[in-house]
Amino acid sequence: MSDPSLTNSPTVAAYRARTKGSAALAERARGVFPSGLVHDARRLDPYPIYVERAAGPRKWDIDGNEYVDYYGGHGALLLGHCHPEVMKAVHQRLDLGTHFGACHELEIRWGELVRKLVPCAERVRFFSSGSEANMMALRLARGFTGRDKVVRFKGHFHGWQDHAAFGYDNHFDGTATPGLLTGIAESVLLAPPDDIEATCALLRAHADDIAVVMLEPTGGSFGVLPMGRDFVSRLREVTRELGILLMFDEVVTGFRVSPGGAQGHYGITPDLATFAKILAGGLPGGCVAGPKAILDLLDFDEMQRQGKEKIQHQGTFNANPVSAAAGIVTLEIIGGPTDPCARASRTAEQIRQGVNRVFGEEDVPWAAYGEHSAVYVYTNPDNRDIDPLAFDAYGESHDALKRSGKHRAANRFRLALLVHGVDMSGKPGGIVSATHGEAEVAQTVEAFRQACRMLKAEGELRRGAVSA
Repeated sequence: MSDPSLTNSPTVAAYRARTKGSAALAERARGVFPSGLVHDARRLDPYPIYVERAAGPRKWDIDGNEYVDYYGGHGALLLGHCHPEVMKAVHQRLDLGTHFGACHELEIRWGELVRKLVPCAERVRFFSSGSEANMMALRLARGFTGRDKVVRFKGHFHGWQDHAAFGYDNHFDGTATPGLLTGIAESVLLAPPDDIEATCALLRAHADDIAVVMLEPTGGSFGVLPMGRDFVSRLREVTRELGILLMFDEVVTGFRVSPGGAQGHYGITPDLATFAKILAGGLPGGCVAGPKAILDLLDFDEMQRQGKEKIQHQGTFNANPVSAAAGIVTLEIIGGPTDPCARASRTAEQIRQGVNRVFGEEDVPWAAYGEHSAVYVYTNPDNRDIDPLAFDAYGESHDALKRSGKHRAANRFRLALLVHGVDMSGKPGGIVSATHGEAEVAQTVEAFRQACRMLKAEGELRRGAVSA
């Protein structure tokens, strides 16, 4: 346990009493993995839950506890856990083979669906993850423009690849994090995500050297740091004027904000876009999409015709038949008449409203916010006097929003939610699926109420409480 204040906490005691099986597995894991983890975001003090099964909007841990799930496969499961049509397609594929080391028809159908739904997708190339897709997108941008520099936005997440391994959670001065080459860090310019004029000035000052501007189009970490349409629209205008490519990282927003992603929702078409998560229906998979002229850099015949060197690309599990099968069914449903994107977004709004009513009634100076199918909790790290029902995240500094997850009570609040059957991430917050319904909304709102009361009883969450 890294936080000494948790030692005598009744909330921690209640969590430990319910999760003895998870505690035992966590102890085993510490002997195998650094920090006992295989993903940084799963860190929880004193230990995380270990899940055994899941269905729809819910999951069950090794101790048999049931939770309303807001991790959603780290955003991959818009259709919820174990969607019957997706699972049927996966099981049918498994019986035919998991890997052929050859081309297959499913990869074509999968790519055709991406082209149908995504405005910028004239051509598509598949990968095994979003980080891989982003790596290739940067390589394509540099190869196409002949320029070296990349512009990213502070606080925007693009996976763990070298060009994105700083300026997200730390090293906002652009210096390299451990293990990263200084030369790579020096090739990346970090822009302010809440100042379009300063961003435009940066682009104009380095226009001849910049290959691409990459961003999460709804803002850092799917809108934890919100970025509105006007900002993105202006960015599109300036990059086009300067001959700089614009790249949307739609690893989270793709097929979630709308069937056509954030670009379909905003009506703003980037030069390149990357996708993962929902793309493969909960299995490993990613892709880069863009105009033929740019993706031709991967084309053997076209590069030979132009007398240029082709960009090489391999990948053992690219468009593997099992991921393709799951992705095809998922995208067919998302592009169909039931509109799961809109359904998830409506439910998320109900949750945000309900949680803010709880904060107001319990006199807790926090607020729920977010757009589309996201629900985030602003923990008010500067202890201002805020009204949850009137809270506007666009009016908050990005620094304060970023520090929200570091509030001293944030970890304990997550434990209290788990005690009452709700699992959210450390942002703190979560992502809603199309399978969350009235029962999940009611349980979630009540869990927030009980969590507030548990922490208030421990002297936390009062107005004027120390935040860190």
